[in-house]
Amino acid sequence: MIASDDASLVVDFLNTVDIERGLDALADAAKWRQWTEERGLGADPLPFAREVRESLRAAVGDPHAEPARLTVPLAVELTTGRPALAATNAVAAVLAAAVRLTVRDDWERVKICLADDCRWAFFDQSRNRSRTWCSMRVCGNREKARAWRERRSPSNELPTDQPVDNSGSVDN
Repeated sequence: MIASDDASLVVDFLNTVDIERGLDALADAAKWRQWTEERGLGADPLPFAREVRESLRAAVGDPHAEPARLTVPLAVELTTGRPALAATNAVAAVLAAAVRLTVRDDWERVKICLADDCRWAFFDQSRNRSRTWCSMRVCGNREKARAWRERRSPSNELPTDQPVDNSGSVDN
């Protein structure tokens, strides 16, 4: 399965914030305008874009994001003989893409990396939709190494100054 243009647009929008690097394309109007122009979209007001991003991140599982009830203008076109969502501004385009992903049953594939220091959005292309890391080579590997170190730490071993009873009997 290949990620669609809709998935790419939604994931790109969710990743306008980079937790690991401390960057945010919605931090100022110039960065936001650049992001929208690169995609051929009109820029919505910055506070509205931030609110929508926060709500979408919450909807796909970011534990640090807060959902909000949003009212967004979307248009429906009937030029091709079929109804289609249409949008002229960036936020409406992202939300129209999210709706199309939902209709195609692909919305659950948009996820947030479980690494708390990453939280990068990604589109899960695995057959069983079970991917949890944005990258197995980076975040997944880092988390597996951390878990292995925890299991091997001295605090997880039996104390050496205590006798071990391997007889299987229980004393009460």
